[in-house]
Amino acid sequence: MTSIRDSSNISKEDATATVKGWVQDIRNLGGISFITLRDRHGTIQITMPKKKIDPELFESLTKLSRESVVAVTGEVKESNQTALGIELIPTSFELYSEAGVPLPLGVVDKVNAEMDTRLNNRFMDLRKPETKAVFEIRSTIVELISEYMVKNGFVNINTPKIVASGAEGGATLFSVDYFGKPAYLAQSPQLYKQMLMSTGLDRVFELGPAFRAEHSNTNRHVTEFISFDGEMAWIDKEEDVMATIENIIDHVLRELGERCKKHLEILGKEIMVPKRPYPILTYTECLAMVNENGLKLKEGDDLGTEGEKIIGDIMAEKGSDLYFIVEYPEEAKPFYIMEKDGTDLSFSFDLDYKGQEISSGGQREHRYQELVKRMEKKGLDPKDFDSYLDAFRYGMPPHGGWGIGLDRLVTKILDLPNVREAILFPRDISRLSP
Repeated sequence: MTSIRDSSNISKEDATATVKGWVQDIRNLGGISFITLRDRHGTIQITMPKKKIDPELFESLTKLSRESVVAVTGEVKESNQTALGIELIPTSFELYSEAGVPLPLGVVDKVNAEMDTRLNNRFMDLRKPETKAVFEIRSTIVELISEYMVKNGFVNINTPKIVASGAEGGATLFSVDYFGKPAYLAQSPQLYKQMLMSTGLDRVFELGPAFRAEHSNTNRHVTEFISFDGEMAWIDKEEDVMATIENIIDHVLRELGERCKKHLEILGKEIMVPKRPYPILTYTECLAMVNENGLKLKEGDDLGTEGEKIIGDIMAEKGSDLYFIVEYPEEAKPFYIMEKDGTDLSFSFDLDYKGQEISSGGQREHRYQELVKRMEKKGLDPKDFDSYLDAFRYGMPPHGGWGIGLDRLVTKILDLPNVREAILFPRDISRLSP
């Protein structure tokens, strides 16, 4: 065997096997020594009775530095002293790579390291079973999202990440020099997925990077993140989009508990599946809730981190971790969101999870003239969006969509304290490496 996971396939005593991995720990008790060898799937014990194995082999193995990479060949013995129920008595080994001393970060040591130390040595941090488990779970979440979307007729797309204009406005755009021309890193695939609604590809989704030049150094903000975006045509109302999101999240949470039992156990987490339908609050109701709890906001103000937390605490007391917030003022939403006729409200929504926004979406403005008016109202020049507007000039069906921050979704599902815990190599205002 080459994987510790495969050890369960060994049923007879004295089978010979080879295991490969990292030397997690060495205990030298004089007459007998033990090595804990680790790979992605777990650990196995290498047992070395000094009088029963080659002296040179014993000496070489016991002098290995922790986290060295080796292949150990030996006899498999049954053991009631190990978690796997077996141990390996070595007959030979090969050293692939010797680890330097001291380690920049402990793997199994019970000493907490600062976030910066962990991220500076992310390659070592990811050797920790609990850190690795987060990304095994994240991978399954992506798999479950894609599974649901394809099954329900959505086409998986990829859109440009170097663009000529931003979807959300100029304040949070990263500028790049594109062969002497001004360009930007994409804030979202918003304009492209809407353009596709005019093509007959009437249901699309994308899981891809997005960039926001937000000068925020909080536990929920990063400058590069993975966005799960969807767009669907032929809708009648924004609730059609909300129902789709609810179905997706429900599918992910229900299946995750079954498919990731081992990794959830490592983290000591249990997946709770909220009751459906998810509660729907209006923006005005939320304003009243935060004001009653001491946060003074007026109509049109952003609920912000503090406001979202207050609402999250109130909803948690009512047994609701997931809930929609609707009827935002149109002034607070981007130009592509449809206004409610005769009001100052919009056909938009946010989905909050445990007191934090994880998704925004709504019904889009599909009527060309109204869309141009929305742009002008927002102080935008329609000429800067010619290629986008062309898709609306020649027949655009009613449509709507959403964007969900994958990193935030993982963070909230697993109750991680910082969104950086859910990102392999996070980028923020102070971090550009590794």
